Amino acid sequence: MSETRTFTKTTPPAWLLAFWKEIDDKTWGKGFDCLAEDAVAHLGVSDWHGREAIRENLRAFVDKGFTAHHDVAEYWDGGLLKVFRGFVTMKPNDPGQRTVKPAMTHFFYMDNKDPAKVAQWFGSVGPVAF
Repeated sequence: MSETRTFTKTTPPAWLLAFWKEIDDKTWGKGFDCLAEDAVAHLGVSDWHGREAIRENLRAFVDKGFTAHHDVAEYWDGGLLKVFRGFVTMKPNDPGQRTVKPAMTHFFYMDNKDPAKVAQWFGSVGPVAF
């Protein structure tokens, strides 16, 4: 099936910045409200179903090993599809490990019923080491 979509490069929306801030600050709160209650996240090998499962799995992943800081390089709005590219600084809790700054690319498919909410999130980060 062929589909054409027009994208506009724009400033990142407040919902995206609030979402990354929750992760960076390890607060895990209202920034996750951008996700539909039944959202699905495919991050690397993850397959998490539901806003709360996404929140809890991200918390378990980040809290156990590092502090993150997300930087937006570009944000493209294609209506029901949003594309984000950036970098995440990952500072390990173990001072013997070095800080890394891998590239990230994320696709956010917005909910057809509520276009203000993310229905599906596909993301990749890394590699974080060679």
